[in-house]
Amino acid sequence: MKKWLNQNKLYLIGALLGAVAGYFYWQQVGCASGTCMITSKPVNSTLYGAMMGALFMGLFKKSPNADAGKDKTTTHDI
Repeated sequence: MKKWLNQNKLYLIGALLGAVAGYFYWQQVGCASGTCMITSKPVNSTLYGAMMGALFMGLFKKSPNADAGKDKTTTHDI
């Protein structure tokens, strides 16, 4: 479980920050008429913010095979 948390901590941080931002967006802006799909209810806005935050923070996650293609010991002789 701890290994999974360490591997996905950026997603979790993004989801938490996005959820808070989504809730505050609903609270401050919201939808007066109630016809907006995302911002009419606090649950919808919070979940949408969490999803967007996790996706955004996932952009910064390094690939586990990022350095696998680089050979640091190779020298080129001419």
